[in-house]
Amino acid sequence: MAFALAACGIANAHPVLGPPPLRDYVVDEWTTRNGLPHNSLRDIAQTPEGHLWFATWEGAVRYNGIDFTVVGRGTRPGLRDNGIGALYVDPAGRLWLSDSRGNLGRLQPDGQWRFWERAKDWPQALIHDMAMDSRGRLWLLFENHGMGRLDPDDRFTYLAPPAGIPLAASFPRMAIDAEDRVWVGTMDGLVIRQPNGRWERAPARWNLPPGLAWPYRAADGSLWLVASDRVYRLQGDTVALVKHVPGLGHFTAMLRDRNGELWLGTENHGLLRIGAHGVERLPGGDVLPNGRIASLLEDAEGNIWVGANGGLFRLRETLFSAITRRDGISGDYVRAIFEDRDGELWIGGGGGLDRLGADGQVRHIGIDRADSDRADALSVLSIAQGVDGDLWVGTYADGVFRLRDGRLQRRYAQDEGVPSGHVRAIAVDDAGVVWAGTRRGLVSLDGQGAHAPSVPGLPQGLITALASIDGALWIGSVEGAHVLRDGKVERIDLEASGARSVFGFRSVHGDVWIATDRGLYRYREGKLARVGLEQGLPVDAVFQIVPDRVGNAWVTSNRGVLRIATDALDTAADGSTTPVPNERYTEADGLPSAQANGSSSPSAILRRDGSVWIATAAGVASVDPARLQRYLDRRAPPTVIERVALDGRDVPFHSRAALPGGKRIGVSYVGLSYVMSDRIRYRTRLIGLDEHWVERDRQRTVEYMGLPPGDYVLQVAAAHPGGPWTQDVAVWAFTIKPLWWQRADTRVLAALLLIGALFALYRYLVHRYRTKNVRLARLVNERTRDLQAQAERLLAVDRERAQLLERVRRQAVAYERQAREDALTGLPNRRRFDEVLKRDMAVSQRAGHPLCLALIDLDHFKRINDTHSHAVGDAVLREAAILFASGSRAADLLARLGGEEFALLLPDTTLDEAITICERMQETFQKHAIWAGIEGLRVTFSVGIAECRFDDTTARLLERADAAMYRAKNQGRNIICVDANPPQARL
Repeated sequence: MAFALAACGIANAHPVLGPPPLRDYVVDEWTTRNGLPHNSLRDIAQTPEGHLWFATWEGAVRYNGIDFTVVGRGTRPGLRDNGIGALYVDPAGRLWLSDSRGNLGRLQPDGQWRFWERAKDWPQALIHDMAMDSRGRLWLLFENHGMGRLDPDDRFTYLAPPAGIPLAASFPRMAIDAEDRVWVGTMDGLVIRQPNGRWERAPARWNLPPGLAWPYRAADGSLWLVASDRVYRLQGDTVALVKHVPGLGHFTAMLRDRNGELWLGTENHGLLRIGAHGVERLPGGDVLPNGRIASLLEDAEGNIWVGANGGLFRLRETLFSAITRRDGISGDYVRAIFEDRDGELWIGGGGGLDRLGADGQVRHIGIDRADSDRADALSVLSIAQGVDGDLWVGTYADGVFRLRDGRLQRRYAQDEGVPSGHVRAIAVDDAGVVWAGTRRGLVSLDGQGAHAPSVPGLPQGLITALASIDGALWIGSVEGAHVLRDGKVERIDLEASGARSVFGFRSVHGDVWIATDRGLYRYREGKLARVGLEQGLPVDAVFQIVPDRVGNAWVTSNRGVLRIATDALDTAADGSTTPVPNERYTEADGLPSAQANGSSSPSAILRRDGSVWIATAAGVASVDPARLQRYLDRRAPPTVIERVALDGRDVPFHSRAALPGGKRIGVSYVGLSYVMSDRIRYRTRLIGLDEHWVERDRQRTVEYMGLPPGDYVLQVAAAHPGGPWTQDVAVWAFTIKPLWWQRADTRVLAALLLIGALFALYRYLVHRYRTKNVRLARLVNERTRDLQAQAERLLAVDRERAQLLERVRRQAVAYERQAREDALTGLPNRRRFDEVLKRDMAVSQRAGHPLCLALIDLDHFKRINDTHSHAVGDAVLREAAILFASGSRAADLLARLGGEEFALLLPDTTLDEAITICERMQETFQKHAIWAGIEGLRVTFSVGIAECRFDDTTARLLERADAAMYRAKNQGRNIICVDANPPQARL
């Protein structure tokens, strides 16, 4: 789950070169609902290859950006105890862990764990911190039991709490400085062990407050001290107070990131950052839970990881900033944004009209509707500024308002000639005439009221867009695009290529680009060129295009904001067959909502400072292209191979493997990036087979069948969208051993046998020649008898031929049935499903009967296979098929599409009926207590349902149902999600 942060102030200036303010971060959250075994995270570490490790009370957890892998007592390789106390990556890059019983382990290069046997005086207590000195000695801090030291020769030395030193009351924080002094935090102040073995307290001249104090050593080697609610930095033999933050209790965790910013975790008051933007706070109970923050880590990509008592959290920079109701605007549903001549931003939406001043403060503009009996909030759809500086505001149901300095001057309503409702566009032309688009066509506004122009050819329906470009008024409506120039109307024919509704116009390098429900159109010298789905746009309906000052075009839609190079757009419009490169941004990139708004104006603008601002369904989004390079300048994700399977069984892959031939080899790999991991692209090359790289898109597995004998090296590279490929690729070398008939000695033996067979054949032919005459004589005698029996044999052959034909016919019928039947479950297979889907969709669309499609996916099925074996998995699939069949009707088609995925085609069934059927099936699953004969095994499934529309194709219906199913997966599994994609732009 991701949360966007909010702050009290909103800055309009360009961002600084360093990190952005905390408001421009997104917080992602993981708990036991997302795969963690426990919600309390004591420690976090990152190993050199890029994996993240988390210490929990239910085992150590390895994270690759996609999946959590839990390592505990019940796994192979396994640990000695599940209660992990601390994690530590030593200077050599080796991962150490400790547990609640005092066990100490280290991850070996082959993926196994080595544990040190406890010496006689080794306490059986929690080791809650570790650190290694310059001599390679690992210091262990035991809870309530002093310290221990493990030397490189594996000798252990126990150091009991000395007299007068509160080591028994240690706090889980220790550090070793460049002089090999050991600094230990305790509940009764800071203690220090000198290299000569002498223990001492922190000097009194430092004036540290009494009580809890602990050390922190940053990545640059600097040493920091935390005492109560104060942070100090060690400078030689003195300390300097860096920050005092009263009122938040004591600090529990600290991090100094690569930018020099200080992050501080608290006991129950959330998270602080101290740096270029002052003291910023993410309070507990809002996004973070109310509880202790136990650990902080900055990963190799600059993300901040927070381990708390209530889950795992990650803060990452985003490209977009957001302004929402929490920042002071009247409503999150924003329809129009406008920058006036004074540089102030006006925001209109479902909550009314707001003004964002240069001071960063949002002020609501109250507009009096004394002549209206409406009590709800004013809904603003459009904003424009006249030549005299007055602001014109179009509304949903209250006409047009004229404001001066935020005060109402006049209202234009139905009694003054403005048709009621839907003033979605206002524009001021070069002559200063104010035009308003209404639901009944175009009107001009002046001191006398509203006037409908008497120009033939103007659209008479709902106006959705207006723009004054090069002395002409461009008019967008549900009837297409029109241009009013010199008192004449020109209609631009968009319907020939499928467009109907127009949402926006923009002048780009002398051309006019038109945003429609079928992509973008370029109007150049009277000629139209389209850039839509066929040219590589990922969405159909787009609302507005905004060119920035660095060569990008920002295109808004219901499914995110697209960034496309303006040169690439022109190339696509010129007829290039290469799909136009684009990057799509969603909530993961900081947008308050991926749904940008259209049918209002302006819905997206370029401000004077070069930033782009966008109206969305959850607030205002802004992006400064100057920050784009910082956002895109990410290193290629390091790639690792995580699993190699031979015919489905795991095999070691940390060293060169010799594998038998004729087997199926499966390799799983991942790019270790924690910034939008699901967007990483992959490619592979098998040296010894492939000459070139093979693009895998986002596929994280590759399989090879029947490789010939020889030596091979598999290389895997990864890249972020639009970024470079990994140079330090993941490599796995292996050898395929020859089968018995491929071995050299077998081939020599086969040659000798062939020679012997040829010699025997020669001898046989000689013998046959010698006996030929005898045989011929005998044959003459036997011919008569043969002729007599020939008739009977012919009759028998005829009967056998008839029987053979019958067997062939039955076999053909069987083959035909097998081609359309799943061998494991006996259900119709994908081929049969595709045939019936095509037929039933045709019937539904022709007759207007309802038709629903449900895609069903068993939850965590891979876990069943991995935990109980594939035989149990097959049994679960068969039982699931029986339960699904019992819950479906005779007219329905239940099919297995592959793996754990099923499809249920429901003819003459409405969406509500389909949901009821699926809920009934889920109840059946819940009542099914024993699966595959295994007590306690619970099987659930997630469902995505889509209803067939008159213009659907089979692929589109499957895509919508599949998207709904994956949303059900992402929202927690064992739920039913219905397709939420609207058929066209929301008006």
